[in-house]
Amino acid sequence: MSDSNNEMQWERKVLEKLALEAVAEQRRARRWGIFFKLLGFAYLAVILGLATDWGQTDKLAEGSKFTALVNLNGVIKAKGDANAEQVISGLQAAFEDKHTAGVILRINSPGGSPVQSGIINDEIRRLRAAHPAIPIHVVVEDVCASGGYYVAVAADKIFVDKASIVGSIGVLMDGFGFTGTMEKLGVERRLLTAGESKGFLDPFSPQNEHHKDHARQMLNEVHQQFIDVVRKGRGKRLKETPEMFSGLMWSGAKSIELGLADGYGTVDSVARDVFKASDVRDFSVRQNFAEKFAKQLGVGMADSMANVLTGLTLR
Repeated sequence: MSDSNNEMQWERKVLEKLALEAVAEQRRARRWGIFFKLLGFAYLAVILGLATDWGQTDKLAEGSKFTALVNLNGVIKAKGDANAEQVISGLQAAFEDKHTAGVILRINSPGGSPVQSGIINDEIRRLRAAHPAIPIHVVVEDVCASGGYYVAVAADKIFVDKASIVGSIGVLMDGFGFTGTMEKLGVERRLLTAGESKGFLDPFSPQNEHHKDHARQMLNEVHQQFIDVVRKGRGKRLKETPEMFSGLMWSGAKSIELGLADGYGTVDSVARDVFKASDVRDFSVRQNFAEKFAKQLGVGMADSMANVLTGLTLR
């Protein structure tokens, strides 16, 4: 009896093992089935996307014109969504397309880096000179302030909504001072430098009057560059007032009175009524999630430290 029971238990274990392996195999097959289905859907999406692009190309080859759109959204900074490299790439592609009737740069920006803003401004001027038959107009939606306006004045015309916020022609350098907090906590600052001004604007040291004066000189220099760019871009349209370059902002309606903008308009109205090309094609360059994450991961700490130490922005 004992041998018989042992055989029955052995057979039961074998059957259980076979059953479990069969279930596991079914699960593996199901997962692979889902994977291949998703792969098939992705392949189909790519094919449909290419087919759509080919269809548009065939249509445009017949001679139809469109309005090219490039977006500038958010704070203007080197590693942000609104950086010179991406904006310029979009603008270059827009100007170089033979079907472009005109280019619209749509701006929603409170400002940002004077360097990035200046690079975009310079490139717009270069593109205008290289493609004199293609106009470029800025359309302001909510905000076009400081660095955003620095970019905008390079365009042929600026269109706004009556409630848009425009202006802020000024420069600031902000930061924090932690000396009082350190004293309360009993923390001693130990800063060693080679060069008497190497600790320039160090937030953990008391303010140095010489450093403050030097910072003001830099701010005034960059501010004057901003003023010169505005005067060059707007020319005789600008109706200067004592407060125009003070850093104040105005409504879209007031900005037209001051010559900071040319009139009311949206992307659709400018495309339809000014360029006579109501078909709008978006040339904006966008980072995918992986690229954006990698860049932010690599430079996040460096940007944070730079902002603490300098904080120089057009906003």
